[in-house]
Amino acid sequence: MVFRLYQSQPSGNCYKIRLLLSQLQIEFEKVEIDIFQKETRTPEFLEKNLNGRVPVLETEEGKFLAESNAILYYLSDETHFLPNSRWERAQILQWLFFEQYSHEPYIATSRYWISLLKQPEKYQDLINQKRDPGYAALQVIEKHLTNHPFFVLDQYTIADIALFAYTHVADEGGFELNKFPHILNWIERVKEQPNYIPITA
Repeated sequence: MVFRLYQSQPSGNCYKIRLLLSQLQIEFEKVEIDIFQKETRTPEFLEKNLNGRVPVLETEEGKFLAESNAILYYLSDETHFLPNSRWERAQILQWLFFEQYSHEPYIATSRYWISLLKQPEKYQDLINQKRDPGYAALQVIEKHLTNHPFFVLDQYTIADIALFAYTHVADEGGFELNKFPHILNWIERVKEQPNYIPITA
């Protein structure tokens, strides 16, 4: 059995996993879950993830792992995408936690309302509330990238994959990336990595 990824194609969290699997050249099967039809809330799916969210990775042993950054960590173990030293792994985790707590809730959610649901008017007040903290997260990234080509060890790791997923489509959530030249240069460096695939693939 190969890895099986339960996913929603437009999701940046699911894209993270596809990108890493592609760059590791690991064979996997995609199982599309329609989140708009609440397929993550069916009893069958909830047996795989009690939290009712994608992505979920089914391992070769038939085990199920949820949470995109936990999946990145699992898949990257003993590869060059995850450093060996205790300090460097802690730095990786620092950026993974930042992405989920200070970045994704603002940038990804705005993109969901504007570009996926296509209902910006309905959610305008909430979108406005997301704007300043979203730009604050982008500013943190911009400042770090001023002196570093990547996030940890100055090399491409799962920290970059985690942050790239929603940052490179932040404009779909109404965020102007042309204000952040170092982010734009980093996006191009990520796209130049071996076995890169776009979010649509």
